[in-house]
Amino acid sequence: MQNPFIIGNNIYLRAVDVDDVDNFVTWLNDEEVRQFLSLTLPFNRTREKEFVDGLYKDENNIILGIVVKESDHIIGNIGLHKISGTHRHAELGIFIGDKKSWSKGYGTEAIKLIIKYGFEQLNLHRIHLTVFDFNTRAMKAYEKAGFKKEGVYREHYYRNGKYCDVHVMSILKSE
Repeated sequence: MQNPFIIGNNIYLRAVDVDDVDNFVTWLNDEEVRQFLSLTLPFNRTREKEFVDGLYKDENNIILGIVVKESDHIIGNIGLHKISGTHRHAELGIFIGDKKSWSKGYGTEAIKLIIKYGFEQLNLHRIHLTVFDFNTRAMKAYEKAGFKKEGVYREHYYRNGKYCDVHVMSILKSE
């Protein structure tokens, strides 16, 4: 394990490093991966390196790489964004870019780890997220981790030639 920050059973979460940039650029330019994200512009190494270089300068966001313990291979990232100390909430974001790692439970485990960190270390009260209606695999992972559906932004994003709904989900510390 390379500099683990949070350790799970099959994965660990660690700080994202400049060495991860090439993987992220490849994944974020892959339409099959990008379709589940609200990204529309192409990524290059310069843009992604600037993003990574600025990651730990802002205390309102924490983004960690998701690494498979067995191979020590990074497969994506997960983060808590717009962390509010006043209101004690944050927005969860995750993506698994390594398609060979899809549907293996790594996302669910990463979500559970970051939720525990958010509630126990950051003293958050609520963690929320949004997810495209066609991303059923992600919705199942969120529900397994304890998230509940709150509502729907109807026809909120334009994707693949049509408008799609965006589901709002959240989990409270008490849950």
